[in-house]
Amino acid sequence: MSPARTRTRTYDPARTRTAVLAQLGTVREAVRTLTPEQLALPTRLGDWTVRELVAHIGMAVTAIGRSLDRPEPPRQGATLLDWPFATSAGAPAIDEFTRGIVARHPDPVAYLADVERDLVARLDAHPGSRILETNAGALPLADYLVTRTVELVVHTDDLNAAVPGLEAPYDRQALAAATRLLADALAVKAPGGSTEVRIPPYAVVQCVEGPRHTRGTPPNVVETDPLTWIRLVTGRLAWADAVADAKVSASGERADLGGLLPLMS
Repeated sequence: MSPARTRTRTYDPARTRTAVLAQLGTVREAVRTLTPEQLALPTRLGDWTVRELVAHIGMAVTAIGRSLDRPEPPRQGATLLDWPFATSAGAPAIDEFTRGIVARHPDPVAYLADVERDLVARLDAHPGSRILETNAGALPLADYLVTRTVELVVHTDDLNAAVPGLEAPYDRQALAAATRLLADALAVKAPGGSTEVRIPPYAVVQCVEGPRHTRGTPPNVVETDPLTWIRLVTGRLAWADAVADAKVSASGERADLGGLLPLMS
């Protein structure tokens, strides 16, 4: 089943805007505390340092402005659930662009402050219905903004992993939106009703072909917390390791999701 044929969950645009700005502000304040030595620390993203990671976080947000600067497509050509499957394209170009940001913006805190101001101005100037050309196809601005919650939550987690003791918090609404979008993406990749995936308190989805559960306790159940789920879906954590460390509870013959993950990288 293609994403276009799957009923897409709806998100409140005002709450999404608040969540994106809150998480971006959290990152900016966390970066303000970093020393030059911490900015030079390695990350789990190839050979990027924390400084490159911070630049990339800003880049993920300014993608909205770059899309708004291009001509508006005549019509929507994709759905929100197309986006998670389109994120792996263009990795070399992303790396080059990110390193260019580092070269042009030696002060990462000032850079993120500029990114935040530009985002607010852009969102004030354009309605959520404005169509953008994105890496996943033509999407409304309101939908594309939901994808920024994933970028911000995932990379906040990367930042926390890279800097011991940083513990930058996750905005609840941003974490909820990211979790729900990526849970729905699994249901797109593995349509069916034999397995129930629970990510309390934010999402429950049915997936995987097989006998459909209709009443009582499902025979195949997977349960985990939101951050573990996001790490699994983005390849930050392997399924086998999560199960071995009791980060995931999986019961039933169709509850092994190891062959379906990660969904994006």
